[in-house]
Amino acid sequence: MKISFLGTGTSHGIPMIGCNCKVCQSDDPKDKRTRCSVHMETDSVSIVIDTAPEFRLQCLANNITNIDAVLFTHTHADHIVGLDDIRRFCAIKKSKITCYSYAKAIQSLQKMFSYAFIDINQSYSERPKLNARIIDDKPFEIEGLEIIPLELYHGQEIIFGYRIGTFAYCTDCSAIPQKTFDKLKGLDVLVLDALRYTPHPTHFNLEQALEAAERINAKTTYLTHIAHEIKHSELTP
Repeated sequence: MKISFLGTGTSHGIPMIGCNCKVCQSDDPKDKRTRCSVHMETDSVSIVIDTAPEFRLQCLANNITNIDAVLFTHTHADHIVGLDDIRRFCAIKKSKITCYSYAKAIQSLQKMFSYAFIDINQSYSERPKLNARIIDDKPFEIEGLEIIPLELYHGQEIIFGYRIGTFAYCTDCSAIPQKTFDKLKGLDVLVLDALRYTPHPTHFNLEQALEAAERINAKTTYLTHIAHEIKHSELTP
């Protein structure tokens, strides 16, 4: 499986509009962070997790030309508003693409992007053509690839992370339930939310992320959803 980080920034993106801090003004390309999204590819399937506002640019930068399915963690704007750009992949495939998430998230997507989930008999209509599949916390398959949804707390809200093989993606979390810790054993790669140094009500700060990472004990852990309080070179020598 090939994993590509399309974006690792917080909801504002880095640099933030009108900010003169050392991170937003940094010349280090690793301090330029678009909003969070991940692409996963095997020999048989191509999947993205979330469609960030910069989704089109992320796909161009990473030479992504095929997507078979989209997994959504939740429906905050920084994770979904690039969904319209899926229309190009529908045109390439000449078929609908299925979006997967929990019931509340799917309902939100169908409300915000209603035109993408209905059949319109207009051959010239340039729009995403999407199927919706509601999932719970039970494993399911996409083209033979097992996907394990992971319940996470994002403040008071329960959202989803995902485990695929020995890879797990857990963004936008402030707490991990015990039953989810049980599903995170034996990982090769963990991607974990780490917003900033100071506490936040709906995200792990760096200390909390490192504590969770130590408990999960993946072979390698990467941090994501990083705000402008953290300069890459100061955290990673």
